[in-house]
Amino acid sequence: MNESQRRAYAALGIGPAWRMRREESPGDESPDGPPAAGNTAAMEQSVEPASGRPAVPAERPAQPVEPPAGGAPSRAASIAAMDWAALRASVEQCEACALSATRHRTVFGVGDPHAGWMLIGEAPGAEEDRRGEPFVGNAGRLLDAMLAALGLERGRGVFIANTLKCRPPNNRDPSPEELRCCAPYLQRQITLVEPRVIVALGRIAAQALLQTEASIASLRGRVHAYRLGERSIPLVVTYHPAYLLRSLHDKGRAWADLCLARTVHDGNPERTKEP
Repeated sequence: MNESQRRAYAALGIGPAWRMRREESPGDESPDGPPAAGNTAAMEQSVEPASGRPAVPAERPAQPVEPPAGGAPSRAASIAAMDWAALRASVEQCEACALSATRHRTVFGVGDPHAGWMLIGEAPGAEEDRRGEPFVGNAGRLLDAMLAALGLERGRGVFIANTLKCRPPNNRDPSPEELRCCAPYLQRQITLVEPRVIVALGRIAAQALLQTEASIASLRGRVHAYRLGERSIPLVVTYHPAYLLRSLHDKGRAWADLCLARTVHDGNPERTKEP
């Protein structure tokens, strides 16, 4: 173990001989990410008998891109054809929902554009809104420590994004309309990155990606499938780093989730292909 990983283990409150646990906390503990003002279809993992790799069960697919009703392409269809530069420019200029009037900066995402890992959180907070980068401040430092414990680092083999590209006022939960408006951007990012595994950070991100209302307690500890067109990408759910800062006792469970994601990543060497 190198010194960087030793510091990361210390930040996570775990030791080098720490073992994964299978226990679940009862009910939904509301680990949704940053606390808001006024409020603070799971499938069991299976193993392919021939390979010993975690199988990817079926989940409800992401909302498909709507075909154009007339001669001009729909907004979703236009976004689905964008490259990285056009996608970033579109996010920066987006006025599809009311959040464009209250944001300081859009938060596009950061990292390796061809990463094996894609981490997706809920929405930008106040510091992210000021800096235009996801997961900064204390939650970002904890996320970096989590990555370091896996031998990873921000910007190398990892892409980090959120379900929303703009901050909801007072860190409230995203509305269904806001999630709907931002979904084509996130879908295009996933298509361009082609990750080997997606890690959903927190309940909001997990429910949005899997199109479910299930609790995070029932979604954790399993491998799900994020379906986008003909592609199927393994997805693992864990707690949001901001929640872990308030609930230290769940750091061990989060580490078990990351170990599961690493097993999926390492056991799935073939990248998802364009149809």
